[in-house]
Amino acid sequence: MMIGALLGIICLGLLGFSIRLFYSGLRKAGTERTLDRLGRVQTASTLAPAGRDWLDRLLQRAGLERRNDHLLSCLAAWALLSLLIALAMGWAFGAVLLLTGPLLFRLYLGWSYHRRVQRMIEQLPVLLDHCVRSLKSGRTLSDAVLGGIAVSRQPLQGAMQRVRRNVQMGVSLDDAMQDLAELYEQDELRLFALGLRINHRYGGNASELLENLIKLIREREQGARQLRAMTGETRMTAIVLGLLPVGMASYFLLSNPKYLLTMWHDSHGQFMLLGAFGLQVFGCLALWRMLRSI
Repeated sequence: MMIGALLGIICLGLLGFSIRLFYSGLRKAGTERTLDRLGRVQTASTLAPAGRDWLDRLLQRAGLERRNDHLLSCLAAWALLSLLIALAMGWAFGAVLLLTGPLLFRLYLGWSYHRRVQRMIEQLPVLLDHCVRSLKSGRTLSDAVLGGIAVSRQPLQGAMQRVRRNVQMGVSLDDAMQDLAELYEQDELRLFALGLRINHRYGGNASELLENLIKLIREREQGARQLRAMTGETRMTAIVLGLLPVGMASYFLLSNPKYLLTMWHDSHGQFMLLGAFGLQVFGCLALWRMLRSI
């Protein structure tokens, strides 16, 4: 029975991973079609190697330093804790704990990334405004952007240091900014990189271009805030629907633990509990996708 439960949990994890890959492929295909219509399809970036470590990318986006020894130590400690739990409470609990650790770490990285990117976008108009004032005082576009990086605040300054390093290594400013935009996958940074590329290839009034970009970013931010205010009831409903089954199961475990434990020791009960867990995961993914589309 324990082997069957373990296989069921592994199958559910693989199902969730396959659904994520499916949606990621759809989103990537849509982006490539859009870029193809605009005539801006590019090959892989020359600034990033094709075999970039996915963990290194996640840590960079979350603003964390990569330390292999620290990560390996945490992974070994978590595996040891899972083994102890498995010996004390059963292999099913140990397997669930072993899978929960990396999942929680991945969720933490995603939460840190979104919070960091939101603060960066809020600080980006200040950097662009400094660039506009520097351009009007007679400085070049490259000097204006690098000077704006120096006076920016964290976390934008730490992220833009990547652009500074690439420029100092001989990479053009527009390519360095494009590399940063692809790392963080933000439309505002892509627009900034596109503006720099247009100015680099065709010239024009850079200060006017950056002023229009500032206006666009602030209008997008205002529209996003209005959208969050208008959809607050919908988001709260989705959160309640997602947490209600978990809360009910927790209440049963606290008030009457034998109720669920008796079901777990029965083959039909295990099937029902695993089915309920799978439906809960599927429902949470569906609600998450619905919230992402708002």
